[in-house]
Amino acid sequence: MSASPPSLQTISICLSAAVAEIRLSRPDRSNALNEAMWQELRAAMRWADATPEVRVVVLSGEGKNFCAGIDLAMLGGVAQAVAHTDPARSREALRRLILDLQDCLSSIEACRKPVLAAIQGACIGGALDMVTCCDMRYAAADAVFSVKEVDVGMTADVGTLQRLPRLVPEGVARELAYTGRNVDAAEAAAIGLVNRVFPTHEELAAGVMQVAQAIAAKSPLAIRGTKEMLNYGRDHSVTDGLNYIATWNAAMLMSADLNEAMAAAKEKRPPRYLD
Repeated sequence: MSASPPSLQTISICLSAAVAEIRLSRPDRSNALNEAMWQELRAAMRWADATPEVRVVVLSGEGKNFCAGIDLAMLGGVAQAVAHTDPARSREALRRLILDLQDCLSSIEACRKPVLAAIQGACIGGALDMVTCCDMRYAAADAVFSVKEVDVGMTADVGTLQRLPRLVPEGVARELAYTGRNVDAAEAAAIGLVNRVFPTHEELAAGVMQVAQAIAAKSPLAIRGTKEMLNYGRDHSVTDGLNYIATWNAAMLMSADLNEAMAAAKEKRPPRYLD
């Protein structure tokens, strides 16, 4: 696939030095997730996954806020979108809609390249579902997180309730899901939701890019394998994970990247890996 990013309406993409910056681009609406943005996020992630020149992804939001969650106009239109004279078929359509929205966000997790979230301002509801799919999360000091769905009378259904308890202590995840209360950046760091907090938006962008570039300098094959193993290990037993990595490395260990790493160490130079 070409390194040229797709042309999207609600998301902007910039590829430079093996790092793809994927930015939510509805700043006038606090990057709220409308129908187009859900679908375009998946398209952007599939492009990043399929493009060899992309080694790392940084996911961010333009403007003051990372993302205010699902667009309320979209939420309000769900009943009409799934309407059918047969109630069972209407409920089937709603289930399929929810599964599709889940898949839009799961495309972040399915991307073989690490995805780093850079979060400023609001990260509410569906936005929290989104960032729990990412490999790492970094925040500006003004970031605010909330599992907001309970406050609009619904159970969060696109990933937070499944992924958040894997990131923070279960009791904390339950408290946040039951109360819908705000979590500031300092608390997010204390509970392990974010890796690091930066004082300003500018320092956040620079700091996350520094981490992304450090990862991009590593063996792409090894990084992709590492993400595969970490995701697999999260959902399987230690025994299953060890068996999988043995099979994986039986195929992938003897690589051009391994030879290049050894040659670079011997010649005291930075390694130069294939994409």
